[in-house]
Amino acid sequence: MVPPANQPAPANQLAVDDGLRLRAWRRMRRLATGLLGLMLAVFLAANALEGRFPWLSFLKAFAEAALVGGAADWFAVTALFRRPFGLPIPHTAIVPRNKDRVGTSLGGFISNNFLSPEVILPKVKAMDVAGRLAGWLADEANARFVARRIVAAVPPLVAAMQDEPVRRMLCQAAVERLQAIEAAPLLSRILTILIAGGQHLALFDLGLDGARRFVVENQEQIRQTIGEKSGWWVPEWIDAKLAERIIAGGLETLEEMRAPDHPWRLQFQDGVGGLIDRLAHSPQTRAHAEALKEEIIGHSEVQAYIESLWLEAKRVILADLAAGDRIERTLTGALGGFGERLREDRTLRDVVNSWVNRAILHIVVPNRQRIGSFLAGVVRSWDTPTLVGKLELQVGRDLQYIRINGTLVGGLVGLAIHALSVALG
Repeated sequence: MVPPANQPAPANQLAVDDGLRLRAWRRMRRLATGLLGLMLAVFLAANALEGRFPWLSFLKAFAEAALVGGAADWFAVTALFRRPFGLPIPHTAIVPRNKDRVGTSLGGFISNNFLSPEVILPKVKAMDVAGRLAGWLADEANARFVARRIVAAVPPLVAAMQDEPVRRMLCQAAVERLQAIEAAPLLSRILTILIAGGQHLALFDLGLDGARRFVVENQEQIRQTIGEKSGWWVPEWIDAKLAERIIAGGLETLEEMRAPDHPWRLQFQDGVGGLIDRLAHSPQTRAHAEALKEEIIGHSEVQAYIESLWLEAKRVILADLAAGDRIERTLTGALGGFGERLREDRTLRDVVNSWVNRAILHIVVPNRQRIGSFLAGVVRSWDTPTLVGKLELQVGRDLQYIRINGTLVGGLVGLAIHALSVALG
């Protein structure tokens, strides 16, 4: 019985199949041997009664030839795997005596005839792996099965990783990626996007809010600083009056700068536009931007943050996996959605099938000789009883049919020859 698509094959399925083959082989062997014994009994009976019943000569001829054919085929079948009656007859026990050659021939046969591009690629293309995968993943039970296996495999895999090599690798990859990005063009594009959405003016207003808050919160410090910088001969009430004027004037100026046509606001906009142009075209500005980027990347706090990314990612992954089946549900939905998309999108199926074809071309086909050598090595590693047992299990039942056919065909040939001799006599 074939297991459902969302369940693995039972562990004892191969043992069950081997048991069925073994029983079928033994049954056919008993039948072939019994038929040979029957022919011997018929021959003896016909030979004994032929004088009284002359027509039994035909039955005797049939049985005699059947005995010869059946015995010859029994010898041939037995000689493949062992020595008949244990006698050292030449060219018997062919498989045990040529075990290594059988393994080498089997490996070469499979690699040359089953794993060649001319044979395997048309078969894979005809299979439509992407279409089969789409239909399989579209079943929620199958998608959940895959998601559950992934979720179960991730924690031990992540926990088994050594933190230091992974951290160092990720840190190096992140730094190299940041260094590969040109700072000036990136900043130029960011500022262009901000201007297009008017966000640069929002930043300007945010700066005004910060400046106003600074002035309001530090009025006493401003008065004290003005008093300290003023001459000794200036009265304190004049210093206080001057400080009030400066504070009020500053706040008033900051408020006026919120007007869309204020000169300073317009100068800010022009300055941003000029900076965008310099970032895009000025080699000097671009060099300054690159130097600033390198300085930021090389800062100790930035390096420490980058190095901590792996530990934080590891913590988050393990925490999410331990928190419940949220990730499993998410993966199930994602896999099911991918299956639906794959089933509906012919272009995507073609892409997946091309990946499979390329994988076979670049992985299986170039290594077919290694696969053949592996198979040959497995066969060579078996002891003689194991090899003989496995081969007999696979082909033994069919070989017993050969014995039966040899017995019956031999008998018919003998009968025909006897009938011909009688007709000619």
